[in-house]
Amino acid sequence: MYEQVELIHQPCPYEKCGSSDAFSWNTKHQIGHCHSCHTAYPSSGNKVFDWASRTYPLKKDRAVIKLVEPAQRVDDEQGVWMHNGHRKVTARTMEFYGVKTYVEDEVPLKHTYTYPDGSTKTRVFPKEFFTGKGFKSDKLFGMDKFPAGSAQAVTITEGELDAMSGYQMMGQKYPFVSLPSATPNKRLLENCKDWLGSFKKIYLSLDTDDKAEKFAISLMHLFPGRVYRVPHDVYKDANDFLMADASESFSKAWFSAGLFTPDNIYATEEDFLELLHDTPDHSYVPTGIMGLDDKILGLMQGHFTVIKAPTGIGKSEFMRYLEYNFIKNYPEVKFATWHLEETKLRSLLGVVSYYLKDNLTRKDLIQEKGRLQDVEEAIRYITNNTGYMQFHLREEDGADELIEQIRVLTQVYGCKYVFFEPIQDVVTVSSDESKESLLAELSVRLSKLAADLNVGIVTIGHTNDNGDFKYCRMIGQRASVIIDLERDKEASDMLERNTTRLVVKKNRPCGLEGNSGELLFDGDTFTLTEKGVGW
Repeated sequence: MYEQVELIHQPCPYEKCGSSDAFSWNTKHQIGHCHSCHTAYPSSGNKVFDWASRTYPLKKDRAVIKLVEPAQRVDDEQGVWMHNGHRKVTARTMEFYGVKTYVEDEVPLKHTYTYPDGSTKTRVFPKEFFTGKGFKSDKLFGMDKFPAGSAQAVTITEGELDAMSGYQMMGQKYPFVSLPSATPNKRLLENCKDWLGSFKKIYLSLDTDDKAEKFAISLMHLFPGRVYRVPHDVYKDANDFLMADASESFSKAWFSAGLFTPDNIYATEEDFLELLHDTPDHSYVPTGIMGLDDKILGLMQGHFTVIKAPTGIGKSEFMRYLEYNFIKNYPEVKFATWHLEETKLRSLLGVVSYYLKDNLTRKDLIQEKGRLQDVEEAIRYITNNTGYMQFHLREEDGADELIEQIRVLTQVYGCKYVFFEPIQDVVTVSSDESKESLLAELSVRLSKLAADLNVGIVTIGHTNDNGDFKYCRMIGQRASVIIDLERDKEASDMLERNTTRLVVKKNRPCGLEGNSGELLFDGDTFTLTEKGVGW
């Protein structure tokens, strides 16, 4: 053996840690390990203190890990290799899995992992991977080391080093294999199905990202009731357990592994308690219309609300009324709006008219009334003191772009509500049958998006002569709340002709339905007010 001089309880050289006594340093081989931050030294990508290079000097300042034990060297066409320990995986484990460590001047350069079909995958230190000729990614690393059915359970990890770490930590008693890549191809499960199926249980020691989740779901479908997930807790993977000297913790996690459950299925006590404590309460903004708020409380976040009426009833104006309610009474709430049938300026001047209580919906009216300065000041106030935003889609955009825009408005700009109208105009195709299909799909996506992002989505739906949603009944089926607007456009009495009645036809959050108040349109100011109530 090489002579080793081990200094323990030393200060950690890494700025991210700063422990005063958790570092061990080998003066002979110039390598170390911190038992607080679980980081080897030297290691690329981690900032060290200025004193580190003096206290823990490196030959020629090369940040490499030296060999710490002698091993038999073998020459081949690629160079000199041996079975050598790495990141606390022993040389014995490396030899069992057939891992070659190529060296030069006592310095490890790369690992070569040989797969069951003889093809190879190489890791050049610190972490650059490439595959040899003929590598197909359709076999599990290490599966040729364990006969089919040789144990009650087999464990799949995400990397070769993790497979070896798990095998070593579990006392070399259980089969551990690894995926050939983070995104295994479709042939992998086909080729490994019989071998995996020979074990009663299949354990997964994988990351918790989307790629691992997809693989786990595919495996679960292939072997229902036989797939288990090893919880990693604070550790990223099996080798992290090993590097932290946490083999006992890994063993406990392995033996306590629970049946794999996808994140879209709730089945455990923890799932339901998390649902109870982490689900936000119903958040809503009152509309300011007494009769309507008595029924629905207000516009709900996390729900899809549709305003329904035939053409010419005043749906757009009602939506603008709701928008101005946010501006006036809830300026802290961010929301975005898009009126497809209007110009962006008309939509802006619509809320300005509410703000100034005057019909300033056109530039000629603004000039005629000499209120340009007032309009400019109103725009400055609305822009700087409220959550009002506008958005629009390009002419060639459709349902996919609308969904993506809502995601951006919610996640990037913090919008709690998104208004747009009418929903039927988002989809532009020549065939009514195609339009129905596309609108049905859009309605499903909008209702799910509202719930997933906890955003209130409010739209307008045109009706046909029968009072149903034009082109697509699915709009109403997917809506959480439907508000019908009714107005007698032919009434001889002007007051009656300008009165819009609200009727809640569907109310999933609260359950109450029926007549919900009246709004009166003022032609002079071009605004709505609750009948009998002023702003």
